[in-house]
Amino acid sequence: MTAAVDIFRALADPTRLRIVALLRRMELSVGELAQVLGQSQPRVSRHVKILVDAGVAARRREGSWVFLTPAPSPIAVPLFALIDAGGEDHWAVADAARLNAVRADRATAAERYFAGHAEQWDAIRSLHVADSAVEAHMRDLLGSGLGRLVDIGTGTGRMIELLGVSATHATGIDRSPEMLRLARAKLADAPTPVDFRQADVAELPLADASADTVVMHQVLHYIPAPEAALREAARIVAPGGRLLIVDFASHDREELRTQDAHARLGFSDAQIGGWLGASGLSLTDTHELTGGELTVKLWLGTRPAVAKALAA
Repeated sequence: MTAAVDIFRALADPTRLRIVALLRRMELSVGELAQVLGQSQPRVSRHVKILVDAGVAARRREGSWVFLTPAPSPIAVPLFALIDAGGEDHWAVADAARLNAVRADRATAAERYFAGHAEQWDAIRSLHVADSAVEAHMRDLLGSGLGRLVDIGTGTGRMIELLGVSATHATGIDRSPEMLRLARAKLADAPTPVDFRQADVAELPLADASADTVVMHQVLHYIPAPEAALREAARIVAPGGRLLIVDFASHDREELRTQDAHARLGFSDAQIGGWLGASGLSLTDTHELTGGELTVKLWLGTRPAVAKALAA
């Protein structure tokens, strides 16, 4: 009963309701919340503390930044459903618009970086970890018979170059036109049919369950809302299909935010496993590659195949 009372008290304030609604859309820092809400950081921090103390929100430290995310208790879940049933008020509409502006600011910063480094991108990735070791593990983990392959954040098309020979068709997706021009030039004579599409990872121009193998190689740490990107990637994975994520393990190299436009300083197994599970996939395999300044992790998510009993 005490927990329920604390949650009701926490959600009784209109500003805290707005904060919860924003956090349910994406992880945000206190500064970003203040920007969206149009309030001072100290004031927003006080609201956040009440939500955290009540078990409605949770803090996650990442280097010098602290991100906030919903941490709904079993009591809070039906309350969220009740809030949703009430529809959006004018504050919710305005907050959503300002949140989109925060996302656009982040994406623009990343795009500037990519546009300025398109030709050197393969070399820049090599500075972090030996690509040859990572690629060997990727091939071993995925094996052959990749079917319909989709490479999200394809960059210069290296993953399609590496894995496309085992696929029946490959699609490369990237926001940067500079990257796609390089990829098209590199793979003009690829033995596997390949097409490239300019699109955002949050809105893939592909149908549900349209891919057998989806790859996100060194992409997730650039995305402002990685949980949403994984959810969208999982959407296109067909029954029995797989999603391979290759990225950095959690680290504290804060300078990568400014030097290399990293939005996230790596990920933990718990984070990736939780996001995959929430998207209907199971974390079926993990690999860790140490060496160099950062540790590279491979996470393999699988969508269960349709049960034979249901098909009969």
